[in-house]
Amino acid sequence: MKQLSLEHIVRPAIGNSDTKAPLLLLLHGYGSDENDLFSFASELPESYCIISARAPIAMQPYGNAWYAISIDPTGIKVSDNQGAIIARDKIAQFIDEAVAAYDLDPYNVSLLGFSQGTILSYAVALTYPEKVKNVIGLSGYINEDIIDLKSNAAYAHLNIYNSHGTVDQVIPISAARKTPAYLKALGITASLSEFPVGHGVHPTNFYEFKQWLENQE
Repeated sequence: MKQLSLEHIVRPAIGNSDTKAPLLLLLHGYGSDENDLFSFASELPESYCIISARAPIAMQPYGNAWYAISIDPTGIKVSDNQGAIIARDKIAQFIDEAVAAYDLDPYNVSLLGFSQGTILSYAVALTYPEKVKNVIGLSGYINEDIIDLKSNAAYAHLNIYNSHGTVDQVIPISAARKTPAYLKALGITASLSEFPVGHGVHPTNFYEFKQWLENQE
């Protein structure tokens, strides 16, 4: 593992070494770490170099966060949007670092996020569309306050898969159902796959997004 700005673990691409491998960057959720989504790595396409990054904010007694989440006096969950913007930019910087350090294809970068990692995946792809080709967004939503939108033409190449659990008690399905319309307004073809689970990934969900990723190769 090379020393970059974010701690990470790597599964190198397997197979043809004549061309630069695409990057699949995994971004975990609030309170987790780089090992969580990396459990998917052995089942995902071998052509990708898979890198799972650790969020920079250490939590107690364990786990990490990309930005803080608090509860206001009325019991409403509040995200630190300024912290999220900082995290968004850190991830964008890390993409460049990883592409250079591991000699990857800068025009074939995919993000796979869960929950807070999904929120940031959308923010990175929509703020820095030149850095991202594909997004797999699991159990997250669009936070418009942390996105610096570009012209619709900047998104013409972008492919997005998003899914959510219908009984998610952490991020309600109603938040995720707004995502397709938001993306379509930017000219991005999008739909939402719904599965009968809470805040997690249904086995059928895994095989669906795996197939989707294979179709992008």
